[in-house]
Amino acid sequence: MLHGPSLAIGAIIASVSLMTIFLMFDNVTNESELVLEPTPELEQIGPQQITMETFLSNGSPILGDSNAKITLVEFGDYQCHFCNVFFHTTEDSVLENYVETGKVRMIFKDYNIIGPDSVNASHGAHCANDQGKFWEYHDILYSNWTGENNGWASSENLLRFAQELELNIDQWSQCMIEGIHSKTILASNEDAKKLELTGTPAFFVIGPDGKITRIFGAQPYDVFESIFEAELAK
Repeated sequence: MLHGPSLAIGAIIASVSLMTIFLMFDNVTNESELVLEPTPELEQIGPQQITMETFLSNGSPILGDSNAKITLVEFGDYQCHFCNVFFHTTEDSVLENYVETGKVRMIFKDYNIIGPDSVNASHGAHCANDQGKFWEYHDILYSNWTGENNGWASSENLLRFAQELELNIDQWSQCMIEGIHSKTILASNEDAKKLELTGTPAFFVIGPDGKITRIFGAQPYDVFESIFEAELAK
């Protein structure tokens, strides 16, 4: 199932008040460079526009063995219901049986289609990545999901998640306030548009021979297993 179309922020610095921080969040969120426009209708995508970099760049650090035969790329929105369904029902089995065994490596890419909190959450994960905890922040975001645009991914909560992961809060906060990873997040969204994605989650399985298989929506584990096994058998 597909989630239809339904950005940075900041946090505290020790010497400023929470009220000042939340005002700073709002100011950064309203920067024009972070406003995502609806995905345009593309009549045709020339092969020169989509390269392997479209799948591998502007995303998370690799999860798993960097030399794994198969690459799984997920385009997701942290506020997306079906992204959360995948995280809770399928991802653990994929990680246990394929990523942790060195057969598959995984990359997460942002496709923010729901609201400003989606982009703010993406910034939180990328700023956590500066301290080596991208995937931990990714997991804590999905573990605290409660819906769309209802405040669970607010500035206050994103800060709390960083504290729970014992990040250097001054460093993380400065990263958020300055929007250091804005270009990466926007570039990932552009990659999604090049691939004509209209919803999340969307997955691409890249086999050892370079063959790319698309998986749309929060498909059950056996769909991923079937494709992985077919690619591993080559």
